[in-house]
Amino acid sequence: MTTVTDIQFQTEGGLCLLPLAAYLYGSVPFSYLLPKLIKGVDIRKTGSGNVGATNAARVLGAKFFPLLMLLDLSKGLLPTLAARLLVPVDGFDPQPLAVGAGLAAILGHAFPVFLRFKGGKAVATGTGVFLVLAPWALLAAGAVWGIVFAVWRYVSLASISAATALPVALWLLHPEPFGSGRYAMGLSVFGGLLVIALHHANIARLLKGTERRVGGDRPGRAA
Repeated sequence: MTTVTDIQFQTEGGLCLLPLAAYLYGSVPFSYLLPKLIKGVDIRKTGSGNVGATNAARVLGAKFFPLLMLLDLSKGLLPTLAARLLVPVDGFDPQPLAVGAGLAAILGHAFPVFLRFKGGKAVATGTGVFLVLAPWALLAAGAVWGIVFAVWRYVSLASISAATALPVALWLLHPEPFGSGRYAMGLSVFGGLLVIALHHANIARLLKGTERRVGGDRPGRAA
């Protein structure tokens, strides 16, 4: 005879598989697949070589950029949202599971099993995660992205700035260090460091003044 305790245990066990599903979905390389299917181009061998929406849009054209961004964003948004909403067990805190699913999706995008663990830079996927976890903090970080990009026109610099600003915004909006937001805070710090690490080549080009600006082919030095 199945008891309520048995059902709860089975449900919690099933939910623990969600991070694995999030990693696998995060590993789906949309920005690699679309250029390969539409143009027959391997974006790992063109442009920046990055498996991300910006590089893919250089091959497919700017009109594909919103779709590519939306697909990468969905990698983080859907698993995190599922973890927040699909928790039928009373007394089960969805926050750690949601953060775990978000982390798994980010790692899947950055280190996809389907591309030998060489993926994108996790900005769009991380945006999808924090759209669920902390939308107001994400809005503040997005404002930083917009200002930096408007002034210097470097996607990389804007992304690094936004990733750095997100933990600060999260702290200001949710100042309790040991409250329910501590999991999201930890993920924001880890995610920011990961974004910076994955942009190491861009940082080197920014320092040398050879990073490519959006809207022009001539590189320029960031002030």
